[in-house]
Amino acid sequence: MTDTSEATPTPIGRRTVLIATGATAAALAVTAAAPEAPTADAAHATPVAAAAVCTLTKEMTEGPYYLDGQYVRSDVTEGKAGVPLKLSLTVVDDDTCVPLSGALVEIWHCDALGEYSGFVGNNGHSEPDDGTFLRGGVLTTASGVANLTSVYPGWYRGRCVHIHVKVHTGVTLTSDGSFTGGRELHTGQLFFDETITTKVAAVSPYPTNTVPRTTLARDSIYDGGGAASGLLTLTALGSSASAGYTGTLTLGIEQG
Repeated sequence: MTDTSEATPTPIGRRTVLIATGATAAALAVTAAAPEAPTADAAHATPVAAAAVCTLTKEMTEGPYYLDGQYVRSDVTEGKAGVPLKLSLTVVDDDTCVPLSGALVEIWHCDALGEYSGFVGNNGHSEPDDGTFLRGGVLTTASGVANLTSVYPGWYRGRCVHIHVKVHTGVTLTSDGSFTGGRELHTGQLFFDETITTKVAAVSPYPTNTVPRTTLARDSIYDGGGAASGLLTLTALGSSASAGYTGTLTLGIEQG
């Protein structure tokens, strides 16, 4: 199942940013200048001010497997087998770095066998297809956080392991559990550390996917930009790969 429309990213006009934290932000902290040499206590004090650093990154192509009208729900697994994955995605305004509440963060990805719901069979495997598994979205909290539960994606011919993501604002929730209207502000992809993917690929049922796996370094879409290009920070949920991972990322969205 070659993702032909993803072979070359389309020109993108909108932007997204990521908030730099940890060492990067600390290194660029703004502190008040002292007229005298700092004391030992002052040297270990928390800086009185800090500047948030925003790094621009381009969007990624939508690809051919998007389906309109998916469910608004935090758990998209529908019983699909795979290594547990908890996503925590924070959405902020790119100009102010203020969290966006009530934004719909929508994801979709293939299962362990590399099959997308609505398109089962394109990666050479036969399984039931309800057109909705591993698809859905959730509204961000007041802190701009979207928490979603899924499984670690599999892979299909020509692409590395990834998750597609869209961010919408102003949507209207419908009585059938879906959404309508609103404004689509961001289309991107989430990527996974290759060392962790290698561990996951050895856990059942992933070995039954015999399609050659494209690595992150050989992917036609991922550009090696790390978090600025959608690379998730993955934290283990247990002592083995089968226990699963939490994936976190901060997305800044251009609203203008």
